[in-house]
Amino acid sequence: MAQDESFTYPSADGIHTIHARRWVPQGQPRAVVQIVHGVAEHIGRYDHVARFLQEQGFAVCGEDHLGHGQTVEDGKYGYFAPKGGWELLVRDIRRLRELEGERYPGVPYVMLGHSMGSFLTRTYLIRYPGTLDGVILSGTGQEKGLLVAGGKTLASLLSALRGPEYVSELVYGLSLGGYGRPFQKETDTTSWLSRDRDMVEANLRDPLCTFHPTVSMFRDMLGGVQFIGNPANLARMDPNIPVYFFSGDRDPVGSMGKGVRKVEKLFREAGCRDVTVKLYPGGRHEMLNETNRKEVMEDLLAWLEAKVCPTK
Repeated sequence: MAQDESFTYPSADGIHTIHARRWVPQGQPRAVVQIVHGVAEHIGRYDHVARFLQEQGFAVCGEDHLGHGQTVEDGKYGYFAPKGGWELLVRDIRRLRELEGERYPGVPYVMLGHSMGSFLTRTYLIRYPGTLDGVILSGTGQEKGLLVAGGKTLASLLSALRGPEYVSELVYGLSLGGYGRPFQKETDTTSWLSRDRDMVEANLRDPLCTFHPTVSMFRDMLGGVQFIGNPANLARMDPNIPVYFFSGDRDPVGSMGKGVRKVEKLFREAGCRDVTVKLYPGGRHEMLNETNRKEVMEDLLAWLEAKVCPTK
């Protein structure tokens, strides 16, 4: 019988308890899809995606990262750890993969990372090669090295001077806050997320999605972006894993498509043999919440059936 449930497990930081959810299909799953969410959101935002895949016979799971969603019990939203937060998140993601792998031994396992979650998933591919049967990267990109280094230096300096839990409007404005500039003539600066105003408004009303990240979170995240942009690190990935990139060609995180192509090039140069890219005309950052999200999910299903589980 199909069902969904919440559960918890200890974080790699030895302090927090990770909140997670799983959507279980009826009968033996065709594959497991682990969703890795982005900045200032939580796994609950993917319920419609998880239910779609569940109805198609897939088991789906995902967790709320440190500083996000229901994992937060101390009010410290947008805060990973005093140091080493990026690796803690990757280890928590790895632990969920182990738990669900034990639950479904021998079943193909896929990871779907969106935005910051795509950066975490790309880090996972380097840290744990050979532990996935497919990877899906949504809303990804790769900023110029000097820009990333400058942002990390500023965030590190402010973290040292003001403390790792400090929230800087300057750092936010230079990073996430800047994505709305190409759409500033529209309703508000959140229009870069999606053309579907109902989905954007739902995000704005969600109390778990309204915080600004701390300077230490920006420091750790930008350090992660540096890590996944290094060809020497990318060379450690499993070159045989099927990879599916999908984004809108009006997504500023992916530099309006150019950043996605840049990451595709990095993967191909690292030896990846099976890479598919889908750029949706007019689509913005959250293609799974876009006006054509049904098409996007059907394309996602088609890729899964072609590359991971060709028969029911």
